[in-house]
Amino acid sequence: MPLEEGLRKALQDGMVIPACPLALTKERKWDERRQRALCRYYSDAGAGGIAVGVHTTQFKIRDVGLFRPLLELMSEEMNRLDESRSLPLFRVAGICGDTKQAVKEATIASELGYHAGLVSLSALKDADDETLINHCKEVSKVIPLFGFYLQPAVGGRFLPYSFWRRLAEEVEELVAIKIAPFNRYQTIDVVRAIAESGRVDVALYTGNDDNIILDLITPFKFNVAGSEVELHIVGGLLGQWAVWTRKAVEIFEWCKSISRARKDVPIELLRIHVHLTDANSAIFDSANNFAGCIPGIHEVLRRQGLLESNLCIDPNETLSEGQLEEIERVWNAYPHLRDDEFVAEHIDKWMS
Repeated sequence: MPLEEGLRKALQDGMVIPACPLALTKERKWDERRQRALCRYYSDAGAGGIAVGVHTTQFKIRDVGLFRPLLELMSEEMNRLDESRSLPLFRVAGICGDTKQAVKEATIASELGYHAGLVSLSALKDADDETLINHCKEVSKVIPLFGFYLQPAVGGRFLPYSFWRRLAEEVEELVAIKIAPFNRYQTIDVVRAIAESGRVDVALYTGNDDNIILDLITPFKFNVAGSEVELHIVGGLLGQWAVWTRKAVEIFEWCKSISRARKDVPIELLRIHVHLTDANSAIFDSANNFAGCIPGIHEVLRRQGLLESNLCIDPNETLSEGQLEEIERVWNAYPHLRDDEFVAEHIDKWMS
């Protein structure tokens, strides 16, 4: 199923795509009002798209019957927001499970107007390249494919260069790849595979929340059959961008202008890179192998009034010991990364 040309061009041009959390009340019930508020926040903050049903949204939405209702509500809200936008929000739906489940989820997403499916291969941990490629082909018959390299610490698997090369060469409806192995070697594997495949139409997006700024300003240059091919990571689909989104958009636009103009990188941007990575370490709970990643995101949004609690579907998924203190530390250390004033100015409108 092809992606409409205008949307594909916007995706290739690069955008901020927050990975949307699930809004829960203090009673662990789905909070539809705050879910809509998050959608409005991301749009008004300048995001180009929103990803729903992905890792940040909690994969367990499928276990409690929220996959379709959540995608439906968010699609309805994005339809409303698109009426006042010059470009529609690019809608990404998380796709999980074995091939049968993945095709079912892709069908739901397509029916609800989502533009691409971010395909997690976590359910196929021991599958070979052939099986993985066939899985992706089946999904791509239903919805354009957003490839996904998810780091093993949060349920992903190792995906070799050979897989990415074949994916690019054999799956025509591959429109983008979220590169999120949190590993420099594996990040280069993906970019090199795309370069050597000859696909110039696949948009590369960072999911490396620990290396956002450097991913966005780095030229990836390879010798391909005697010619130099240079690719860039043009945007990001990130859990980190689910918080402080207005500032994330400002930083992204700065990175984009530097990359396009091939300017020297200001030392101040490199300082901000360190600050952002340090903040992400606290929010994502890197000290505990990312166990508190999702409640960490929730805690930041709770502090700004966008969420009522930092609770997850699973009662055992909580902030790690010491994580709250780490979030407090980075909150105070890096006010220039926060968008508190923007949120405070608009939150009543978003919540109405």
